[in-house]
Amino acid sequence: MRALVQTSLDGPQDLKLTDEPIPHPGPGEVLVRVTAAGLNFVDISQSHGTFAAGPHPPYTAGIEATGEIIAIGKTASVGAGGGVELAVGMHVIGVCVGGGAFAEYVVLPAVAVLPVPPGWDDVQALGLVVNWPTALAALRTLGRLAPGETVLIQAAAGATGQAAVRIAKHYGATVIATASPEKHDVVRALGADHVLDSRSTNLTTEILALTGGVDLALESTTLTTSLEVTKPVTGRVVVYGLSAGTSPVTSWDLVYKHQLHLIGLNLGALIQHTPHLYGEVLTELFTLIAAGVLTPTTPTTYPLTDGPQALTSLESRTTIGKLALIP
Repeated sequence: MRALVQTSLDGPQDLKLTDEPIPHPGPGEVLVRVTAAGLNFVDISQSHGTFAAGPHPPYTAGIEATGEIIAIGKTASVGAGGGVELAVGMHVIGVCVGGGAFAEYVVLPAVAVLPVPPGWDDVQALGLVVNWPTALAALRTLGRLAPGETVLIQAAAGATGQAAVRIAKHYGATVIATASPEKHDVVRALGADHVLDSRSTNLTTEILALTGGVDLALESTTLTTSLEVTKPVTGRVVVYGLSAGTSPVTSWDLVYKHQLHLIGLNLGALIQHTPHLYGEVLTELFTLIAAGVLTPTTPTTYPLTDGPQALTSLESRTTIGKLALIP
């Protein structure tokens, strides 16, 4: 099979198209013929070696895939797929944090796959197991968003940001969103109340001019700004991404400068340590889908051979919404 293999830790430009053997599903796994693979910032972090406990080169890259189950390992069909019995021929969306999605076939843990919703095609389901649960967990499970509160959503034109805007508005929040100017129309169309230039040197001042401080900030880009604009004592900052690098925060900062709730979100850790909470996230997610709050996405697609270029564009933040590779 064709696969994109990460050959170094020097970034996505060192992804190489190679011919790899088709993998075999082990116990608790399913083999999927990939119809589309989602691109995520995790892929970029892994390519630079900054993802904690990430794979070591050479490895087949990609953590998110959708497609058709063609083989099932022992015990994999029991209690998997969000409670749905898995079967050969079923179309699913799943995640494999160790990589393998940027290929024509991928092995996925059965517990990490969900059926593609009825009426959706495979490409439209991308984001369902990565971006949308992240947005929902950040807003509700960890962020405890309540109606009438004000939420700041950084990188609002990205796949997770777009989902977060729609969910926050559904639950009655006032949304202040940041994005580069060429993406503002997209974010406004999602329902954001205020859209600001993410590159502005006066971003903190502009946000505070709109509100005396936000109740909740979803952070993946500029932690300093989120800390400065979040309300003292009751405010929450949920950090779910590292696209702009790391930001040191000291205990002195939290005691004397930013007296707020600083929360780290890693979806894999949420699944591993609190599977009951992840189950609640998925239940709420499918309720939002059934209610029409969350509808199928239309990712920008690239052929598998253009994977390095697509990831480089994602890394430079010049893209909008979800990106996908088609094997």
